[in-house]
Amino acid sequence: MIIDLTDTTSSEIASALLKARRNAGSPAMGMVGTIVVVVDEASHHDAMKAANEAGREHPSRVLVAILRPGRGASGLDAEVRVGEGIPGEAVLLRLHGELAKVPESVITPLLLPDSPVIVWWPGGGPRVPAEDPLGRLGRRRVTDAAATRRASVDYSARAEGYAPGDTDFAWTRLTPWRALMAAALDQYPTKVTGAEVAAARGNPSADLMAAWLQSRLKVPVEQRNSRGPGVTAVRLFTPSGPIALTRPDGAMATFSVPGQPDRPVALKRRTTSELLSEELRRLDPDDVYAKTLACMVERDAMPADAKKVADTARRSTAAKVTAAGKKVVAAEKPAAKKAAPATKAAAKKSAAKKTAAKKAAGKKAVGRS
Repeated sequence: MIIDLTDTTSSEIASALLKARRNAGSPAMGMVGTIVVVVDEASHHDAMKAANEAGREHPSRVLVAILRPGRGASGLDAEVRVGEGIPGEAVLLRLHGELAKVPESVITPLLLPDSPVIVWWPGGGPRVPAEDPLGRLGRRRVTDAAATRRASVDYSARAEGYAPGDTDFAWTRLTPWRALMAAALDQYPTKVTGAEVAAARGNPSADLMAAWLQSRLKVPVEQRNSRGPGVTAVRLFTPSGPIALTRPDGAMATFSVPGQPDRPVALKRRTTSELLSEELRRLDPDDVYAKTLACMVERDAMPADAKKVADTARRSTAAKVTAAGKKVVAAEKPAAKKAAPATKAAAKKSAAKKTAAKKAAGKKAVGRS
């Protein structure tokens, strides 16, 4: 059911939601939370679709707020959707004029009672999400650094203004990468002398990945540009060889560990709804993300040379691998040399026996004649 409301109020919207639930035959609410989406007119359709898809795993009330500040008269238009393939409830809100400057006055009466609130900015997000009027309502505040219109994200402001509950889709995209690299060191414990992250130019996930590796391993981490898409490779340099996770096509990756055969890993780029579903599963503070932001600030203050892996670390790894190969070849060569004389001696003995046999046969032939 779809109900259009023009020049309405929050109380009228709440009444329309109740009416729609009753008409749909489900007066009881079985939703687990409220998702507040702050978006512009151009991208609200994709954002609402992603929130509704995430709601199949976490049925929620989705409030999509389109802010239209300007000199026009203040007003509120709404579109209430219940059913129509939507697992929970969806309300599209258009706030005009001065009302767009105080969106919390419209959103607060529509929040589900005694349930968590997740605020999501698909278009990037404010510099300090916890200080935003709508961000204060959320237990979880989700931004997306990859969608920002600015040239780069101000990680200093994000780190200084961090509050428990802040997160970013650029960080969420790294969950499988971080899990695989941590599992590699659990299965193959060794000393890491340096690390490298390759990604498309300007990828914020690569910045966070490099900061996470540096904060956890306490080694220099170098960033390299690649053709993408997204993050294409992460390498940990060890005395025995590199531990590498490479994904050149954005779908399948290759997991390499020294002394073991390469293994294919399914590592496709996830959709927005999948990222949002992951954030809805965990609503507690992400302390690792906070430490990574702090390390990002440290990396921004470091000189460029300090963020490069020393050539000695790369050369020592390559030299040890080459030396191991030479040892194998050297171990095989003496065996071949020893085998050669033995073969020649056997050939001489065989020739001598044949000659003696011919002479003996000749003498017998002469005696018979």
